[in-house]
Amino acid sequence: MAVDKQELKATLLAYAMKAAKPQLYLKDLSKADPNASPREVKNAANELVKEGKLKFWSSGSTTMYACPDRAKDEEKRGVN
Repeated sequence: MAVDKQELKATLLAYAMKAAKPQLYLKDLSKADPNASPREVKNAANELVKEGKLKFWSSGSTTMYACPDRAKDEEKRGVN
């Protein structure tokens, strides 16, 4: 079942802003909308990165998604 891409992007962004951790795996973002397929979530998340609303965050061994403002706050505090 296909979901509306704009609604999915808004849902993912809202989820990323209120999540307990500032960096999220793709599987974490998938929890935001259980009706969306993993492919739809990945495509929507990548579009949000292109738009500058999310960014890629790397721990060195894995890549995650993060809201730019939340990731910067965590880096300033030294929490990673």
